[in-house]
Amino acid sequence: MKTIKQIFNAMAAIVIIGAITSCAAMRQEQQPAYDTVNVVENFVIDENSVPIFPKKAALTTDTAQRFSIELPKRCKVDWDNQSIVSVVPEEPIEMLRLGVGDPLPDLQVSDYEFKELTVKEALDKLLDGTDISVIEDEDLIETISGSVSSGSLSDTVELMSKMGRAYYSYDAENAEIHLDHRARWMIKMPRDENIIMALLDAMHGADMRNLLVNWQDKTVVFEGNYQTEREVAKIISDIASKKYMLAWDIDVYRVYPRTDNPIIWMNLLPAFGDKNIKMSIPGVVGRALVVSPEINTKTLQEFLSQQANVVLISQGTFVIPNGWQSRFDIGQCSKEERLETDLIIGASGTYGDYGGQDKIDAKIVLRTSNGELTSFNIPSDVGDNYVIIGIPTHSFVTTPETLISPFAELVVFMSPRIISIIDAAKLPAGESVPLVGDALREFLGQGE
Repeated sequence: MKTIKQIFNAMAAIVIIGAITSCAAMRQEQQPAYDTVNVVENFVIDENSVPIFPKKAALTTDTAQRFSIELPKRCKVDWDNQSIVSVVPEEPIEMLRLGVGDPLPDLQVSDYEFKELTVKEALDKLLDGTDISVIEDEDLIETISGSVSSGSLSDTVELMSKMGRAYYSYDAENAEIHLDHRARWMIKMPRDENIIMALLDAMHGADMRNLLVNWQDKTVVFEGNYQTEREVAKIISDIASKKYMLAWDIDVYRVYPRTDNPIIWMNLLPAFGDKNIKMSIPGVVGRALVVSPEINTKTLQEFLSQQANVVLISQGTFVIPNGWQSRFDIGQCSKEERLETDLIIGASGTYGDYGGQDKIDAKIVLRTSNGELTSFNIPSDVGDNYVIIGIPTHSFVTTPETLISPFAELVVFMSPRIISIIDAAKLPAGESVPLVGDALREFLGQGE
């Protein structure tokens, strides 16, 4: 049996342990609670921290870089009000050089010869004895030779500048002629935006960038050298000489079959009738169908939706002068970043006689940054549409594996249009009435 002393000692120990536990609990309640502190690269991060970012280079942000007034004009198609033929009046396209300065003094030049001199040296010799000085704004090393029997000072300076592929401007206040290799021009464009687009595309195709386009007053300002001037002058001359422009309105879809089977394209025939499928043109990859107006963006999507989910990737339009070539960048008008945004649709074409019939004779090329994917030569009547099918989405996959179904494919719908440019005096009465059928063909034959 336990003694009374043992029992007393045990009870005292229990009381002491309880007191210690109670004091510890009280101390724990009195101590403030601390949040978890994250330490990242010696920086303490908590809810009150200010984010710290690395210094960014002084470059235009991506979203500002992509800003373009042209994109809403290029990347939108009003399918409900599309006209396969537009008639626009012929208007002059004028190119003026900017910054020519003041008029030169009204002086005459006679019996002046120069041989193997730079433009500055030739002008210094010509102007010797006058108070006019010649200043090179950049080094002009090309030499010129020639003679002027008689003429005005302004004509002589203009001639000598052109011979040296230079440009001059005159400052009357300081009596200085300034010479430069480069100059600025302004193009006064027609009112029709389709022709403006064709002109801009042609200039971009000639590798001219930083074009200043004023859509309100229909002008373009650009800078360049003698070669640039010649190229732009040729573009303007070619466009002005064309009776027709060709335009394509485009929808680009990605199609996801709902089952583990590809789209059954043969179902187009019972769905629309063989009379509405006019041609089938195979390519290295894919196939181009020439279809009647019965197959349009609405009816095509209705057909596809029976077998697959259809996603519009890109939409837009581009215009070329008759006989020229241009391209449509999927990524430029893409709804969002997708695999296919690397794709470019190139087109060249003419409208005119094709085996005794008036047809659009086009070549459509699909390219990526890796090169040409496929191409099709497509002759079609005015009013026909193109449907390009069978382009696997996997053509754009760059990784060894992907979650995209092997039966997903790219479908391109293209609707060509004719823009007829005629003398304003020959515009048909009631031009607001759409031209269709025989009246359309008769009108298109006027310019032959």
